[in-house]
Amino acid sequence: MLNVPSQAFPAPGSQQRVASQGRSKVPLKQGRSLMDWIRLTKSGKDFTGLKGGLIEVTEEELKKHNKKDDCWICIRGFVYNVSPYMEYHPGGEDELMRAAGADGTDLFNEVHRWVNYESMLKECLVGRMAVKPAVPKDCHEGKRVLNGMLPKSQVTDTLPREGPSSPSYDWFQTESSVTIVIYTKQKNINLDSVIVDLQDDSLRAEAVIKDHSYLIHIGLSHEVQENFSVRVIENVGKIEIVLQKKETVSWKCLGDPLEKHDSFIPKKDTGLYYRQCQLISKEDVTHDTRLFCLMLPPSTHLQVPVGQHVYLKLSVTGAEIVKPYTPVSESLLSDFKEPVLSPNKYIYFLIKIYPAGLFTPELDRLQIGDFVSVSGPEGNFKVSKLQEVEDLFLLAAGTGFTPMVTVLNHALTHMSSLRKVKLMFFNKTEDDIIWRCQLEKLALKDKRFHVEYVLSAPSPEWNGKQGHVSRALLSEFLQRSLENSKVFLCICGPTPFTDEGIRLLHDLNFSDDEIHGFTA
Repeated sequence: MLNVPSQAFPAPGSQQRVASQGRSKVPLKQGRSLMDWIRLTKSGKDFTGLKGGLIEVTEEELKKHNKKDDCWICIRGFVYNVSPYMEYHPGGEDELMRAAGADGTDLFNEVHRWVNYESMLKECLVGRMAVKPAVPKDCHEGKRVLNGMLPKSQVTDTLPREGPSSPSYDWFQTESSVTIVIYTKQKNINLDSVIVDLQDDSLRAEAVIKDHSYLIHIGLSHEVQENFSVRVIENVGKIEIVLQKKETVSWKCLGDPLEKHDSFIPKKDTGLYYRQCQLISKEDVTHDTRLFCLMLPPSTHLQVPVGQHVYLKLSVTGAEIVKPYTPVSESLLSDFKEPVLSPNKYIYFLIKIYPAGLFTPELDRLQIGDFVSVSGPEGNFKVSKLQEVEDLFLLAAGTGFTPMVTVLNHALTHMSSLRKVKLMFFNKTEDDIIWRCQLEKLALKDKRFHVEYVLSAPSPEWNGKQGHVSRALLSEFLQRSLENSKVFLCICGPTPFTDEGIRLLHDLNFSDDEIHGFTA
């Protein structure tokens, strides 16, 4: 396949390249919104010139279509004519042209792997690449059984040498259960490193190991109960998935391999997998922000790591729209509100509703009992960054507060080195402050925590800080508890806020190793 060097994307002069981990959007012309694009794709217009047909595209043919008015791009083996979409692309035309006439898979994965391009560009599909991508070699279950246990699997050789060691797996059974054991060969594997989905007697188990993903995907040879258990033995890096048999019969094999079974590849190269979650409750938090509670399927094990996000997917006017959101806890601390529901089966989201938006009004219209598709966790924040930190500073604007919720809970309950954690929370008005009452209760309860509010459009009665993120505000706020204490800073909000905040932190002599910028 033709590959464009990923370091060339976004273009050096592009508006999409920003100093921080976020990226800015390019202003679109009137009538070029996502909803306008969806309407256009439903107009019956032929976007490919093939009158609904599909072709096999050779590398030589793909290379020819490299101009703005004739631009073909390959994504994961499929070729699309993106010329009609140029003016509708939020990242701008220049970004699409980086992959014109070439394989843009790496670029796509780097910038927005989560985007549902199959739905967005389905009317632009030209066909498949003639060269078939390499497929990981599947090991068929049941060829050989030793003492009721399969030999360790042969893992495909797709891993760079500097990466973690290839995992392997075995299985064994008792009269009533089947246990699958994954040997990760890495210590300190946690329950939130494991995602298991059991659906129609097919098992999909993913273990996230550093920046790689190991997948077991098997059509089970016999029926099992809906409920299962997952156990992690951290000091040896072993994962056990215990399934309960529906019938007490001896299994001759575990089952048949399904797509990408026994593969071990970089996490960035894996596609997103969604499961249907049910809306259980929805309550107002501010005048425009709601707390949504979604219930995982009973046959799913999923725990979102601290500071990471998932993607929610809804069908809007016939197109699948996907948006990232960071789960939060039910409340800031369980002391203030006893959990009514099991924390491992429910996911909570603080979401601002934009009346003129495309996604959030549709989400807000959902009724209790309706379903939303939820992906597995994504994100590059690691709690290991907080080891031995004494002073933790959190800078949040608006719903950029959401990743701070789990970071704050983790800091106050698991960081023995912590002396102080301070939150500077930027909003327009007092009515916009999310969970203000809980924040102030937390500050009273735990003397290590302190919160300051900054408003950009306060009422005349406001006596607190005013304005936008600035050097003066930050230099006063970022006072260490000790002269040489170990510090870490997290920042999240709209892209301009995050960019400016990180620039100011650098001016104040904080290093990149001491800063993590979340993408809002």
